[in-house]
Amino acid sequence: MTWTAEYRRAADRRGLRYPSDLTQGEWAVVAPLIRGARRGGRPRSVNVREVLSAIFSVLSTGCQWQALPKDLPPKSTVWGYFSRWEWEGTLERLHHALHVAVREQSGRAASPTAAIIDSQTSKGTQKGAGHSTHRATTRARKPSAASATY
Repeated sequence: MTWTAEYRRAADRRGLRYPSDLTQGEWAVVAPLIRGARRGGRPRSVNVREVLSAIFSVLSTGCQWQALPKDLPPKSTVWGYFSRWEWEGTLERLHHALHVAVREQSGRAASPTAAIIDSQTSKGTQKGAGHSTHRATTRARKPSAASATY
């Protein structure tokens, strides 16, 4: 992919409050994938787009949840949505839908047709990685009879 004028316009983050904020086009893609408020409870009072922007802010800057800017929703609200979306699988659905869209946009198949396995991975599977990992993380026992001070 070369940086054409079209790609530069799409990647331009100027005019947004934070570089991690969603543009109108990005929100139009993501919004249908987020479930509505639960029925029977009180109406949702938080802007879900702002919550998603706050999550992206933490992920892109690496800041702590307590260090979220004050104009975003409170950290407890953002963390609550993050943990709920992770538990419900919303974040995985978002990732999958965006991954498929990007692959199709670039003219490739929605799912990859090839895989790359490095030498370390193949060595681990030949030896039985589960057993060798367990032995490597378990402290060896020292027999009491082998000690001269026992």
